[in-house]
Amino acid sequence: MFPTRFATYVPSDHPARSNGGPATRPRASVSKRAIRQVTVLGVAGPLRDVVEDLDRAIQVALADEEARGVVCDLAALLEGAEPVEPVVVEVLASAGRHVRDWPGIPVGVSCPDSRVGDALRAHPLGGHLIVADSLFSAVSAVLATPALSTETLRLAPHPTAPRAARDFVTRTLLGWQLDGFAPSASLVASELVTRSSMTASTAIDLSVVWNVDALRLTVRDRGPYRPDQRHSGPDVHGQGLTLVAGLSRAFGVLPTADGGNLAWAVLDAPRPPVSDHQPGNGVRGRVIPSHLRSPADQNTGRIIDGSHR
Repeated sequence: MFPTRFATYVPSDHPARSNGGPATRPRASVSKRAIRQVTVLGVAGPLRDVVEDLDRAIQVALADEEARGVVCDLAALLEGAEPVEPVVVEVLASAGRHVRDWPGIPVGVSCPDSRVGDALRAHPLGGHLIVADSLFSAVSAVLATPALSTETLRLAPHPTAPRAARDFVTRTLLGWQLDGFAPSASLVASELVTRSSMTASTAIDLSVVWNVDALRLTVRDRGPYRPDQRHSGPDVHGQGLTLVAGLSRAFGVLPTADGGNLAWAVLDAPRPPVSDHQPGNGVRGRVIPSHLRSPADQNTGRIIDGSHR
């Protein structure tokens, strides 16, 4: 269903040019290259013929945790003077749901055609995308977004892996002063690791990322991609991913470029307040790590769990 190698991907259902007959419509294709850790997906051919393949390629690119972002380059589109079909913009703008559900990795669109660009900017989901009129501008905007701090752990597919995942997530969130979210986040990580260890039997990579009031947990394995288990599937408790769905604002499974799986879940995790006023105990505050601070907080002093008398 998803391409696992990014030689130019050409759909196979387009008819070939017939001898002596009229030329058929040019084939649509999606190619991949990298510019400074930004995955650039080049699109050629009629946009309406490639939007679904482009969306799949975006998902594969998002599963690459080393990528700073994704840019869809529409410079080679062959729409010409044809009117922009609403369904084309609708499907293309839907890439914005990946930014909404997968925070911290921006998705840009390089779109020289002002009609498509204007339509994307006006679309509710298109508002999550970086829309620019050139590839240089789109890549520059993606690189200008803040780099995220990520903590990772490699696990063996062993019965102790879920417990190790819970301990790792708890320690990480304590260090980030997000300990209030540790119980639910550690439980979600445990469920994702359990599912992966039971179905893949390969090494498991667990990562934790915080960005703009959202906590993202990802679990990567090297087993065959399982699209049928994207939103369901039994676990050791016979509950499937019901628990994950209840504790997360969004979750899913993405295919990796090597044919594996990346299960992810995003939890709401607002940044801790700068300080709390506790009646009778003065002012109590907490150190906020630099990568969790807003620009306005950078020069503000912090108190380490103490009180002024």
